[in-house]
Amino acid sequence: MRKRVVSTAIAVAAVGALVSPAAAQTDPARPGSVHVLSHGSEAGTAVVSGHNEKGTRLSVAGVRTKSAHTLPVDYQVQETGYWCGPAATRIALSARIAAPSQADLAAQLGTTEAGTDHISQVTGVLNANLGTGWYETKEMPDDPPTQAQKDLLWNDIVLDIDKNYPLVANIVAPPGNQPPGYPSDQTIYHYFTVIGYDDANRTVLIADPASFGGNQIYWLSFDQLASLIPPKGYAA
Repeated sequence: MRKRVVSTAIAVAAVGALVSPAAAQTDPARPGSVHVLSHGSEAGTAVVSGHNEKGTRLSVAGVRTKSAHTLPVDYQVQETGYWCGPAATRIALSARIAAPSQADLAAQLGTTEAGTDHISQVTGVLNANLGTGWYETKEMPDDPPTQAQKDLLWNDIVLDIDKNYPLVANIVAPPGNQPPGYPSDQTIYHYFTVIGYDDANRTVLIADPASFGGNQIYWLSFDQLASLIPPKGYAA
């Protein structure tokens, strides 16, 4: 991310449903459990919406069906307007370890008020915290992406999710091509985490730390994801 624009909207998404208080706790020590297929997996379906206080935590349950696979993560809304990189990295790490705080990860990433400069910083911090060399930086410089780049992205999503490694994507969302709840009159530079996929609907599950418009967890079409990443990249 460069710097995300702080949304002032606190609203339930137009699609999907507000998760009940019993299913989503705002107490950081007691995150609630969220089930990701309760409303299906079509593009635009909101899994969790309306809980966008900074630092809000949600325990997202993993699911495995014939066509869908999602990972259990400890989701947390980003704590500052420029910590989407640390927050997205934290969500990814939480699938495998007790993740460091956003503040710790911001320090590791070198994040400033201008944001986190490059996806390669995320790749390095993911590997360092996990003690692995699994993650690689994948650049997508072409806008629109080539078919080969899209094929690689889908293959990376399926392989990584099946191996219990969420992906972190650096995106550029201009007016007219934005995920749910984004400020429609602004281009948003951002990081979010890919935590699942559904091959039947060709959709991906996004854990979005920005909580734009109150949207935290939602399904996005794979084609839209592929269109949002250029000219940036992702860690997979």
